[in-house]
Amino acid sequence: MRRHDVDAIRVIALGLLIIYHILISFQPWAKVIYFIPNKQSLEHLWVLMEMINIWRIPILFVVSGMGICFAMRRRTWVELLKDRTVRIFVPFMFGMFFVVPIFLNIFNMYFGLDLFWFPLPGHLWFLGNIFLYVIILLPLLYYLKKEPRNAFVGVVEKLIAKPGGIIFLFSIPLFVQTLIINPKNYPGFALDLPHGLSHGFICFFCGFLFALLAENFWSAVKSLRFITLIMAFLLYLLRTFYPDIFPAGLVSNLFLAFESTNWMLAAFGFGATYLNKNSPLLNYSRIAVFPIYIVHLPIQFFVSSIFFPLPFPAIAKLIVLIVATFGLSILVFELLKRVKWVGFLFGIKIEQMSPTEDRLV
Repeated sequence: MRRHDVDAIRVIALGLLIIYHILISFQPWAKVIYFIPNKQSLEHLWVLMEMINIWRIPILFVVSGMGICFAMRRRTWVELLKDRTVRIFVPFMFGMFFVVPIFLNIFNMYFGLDLFWFPLPGHLWFLGNIFLYVIILLPLLYYLKKEPRNAFVGVVEKLIAKPGGIIFLFSIPLFVQTLIINPKNYPGFALDLPHGLSHGFICFFCGFLFALLAENFWSAVKSLRFITLIMAFLLYLLRTFYPDIFPAGLVSNLFLAFESTNWMLAAFGFGATYLNKNSPLLNYSRIAVFPIYIVHLPIQFFVSSIFFPLPFPAIAKLIVLIVATFGLSILVFELLKRVKWVGFLFGIKIEQMSPTEDRLV
């Protein structure tokens, strides 16, 4: 049976990433990371983005690990590898060559810089990581799926049956990773290769393990959903309004790892409680959100280059940018899904590419 809550969390996470990217354009440091900045900043809104900053990417790795486990129910390892190659690696490579250079050149044109055409991962970097995890872990994952009563899974099942066990299970490997790497910027997963690669690896494997544990996991996160949410929110408030309470460096990173863990577990707990049901909106969104995410930055940069020089208040430009980015990205998706041999380059399944195809497949 399909986990509609996992679909919903994936849609919400990618949607929040788009909002996150839009708000970067209203920060004074936007140009430093090659975003077109609005002259008037909206720095106070970044406080809200700080809430998701440390788990916005990790939760996508967890969901991807879950997706591998679900896919193994009906696919051989060859079929699974072929599917992930078409659905992840092909859009990743296509995006590197033909999507990322577009918005980077829009940035260069806006500032009168030289144009170039060079493949870069850009906002699609995590797709390359996911495909790498699949390649590396596939033999182990199939063994665990084939032998679910092995000693390792047995120990994990006993652990999460204990009060708070799921928090311990998820936190400890991320603590160890943080101790070993001790990143300078914990949420900078894309800019710090050792940190981003190892952190995503742990989240991806944990996602597979969570899905393998099935109802044991879902019951655990549902029962702890208020506890994990409160802990995550309190840690967020402390680091936001009392930043000196945690010394910078390793201690701060350990608390960030724990906060990130609790945000993700809370998301799965509330998702399992309220979102595990299908709907026409979810049915459409789960198909559309990936291609929309792929194309949104060229559209965002194009709209920014037109509207940011105009003499409108920053909040008005923000509203225009949000509406235009989502609206035009949805329009592009609607066009892509009608062109059978183009849509798959943006992660749309062949069977989903039909003008009237909105049902669950």
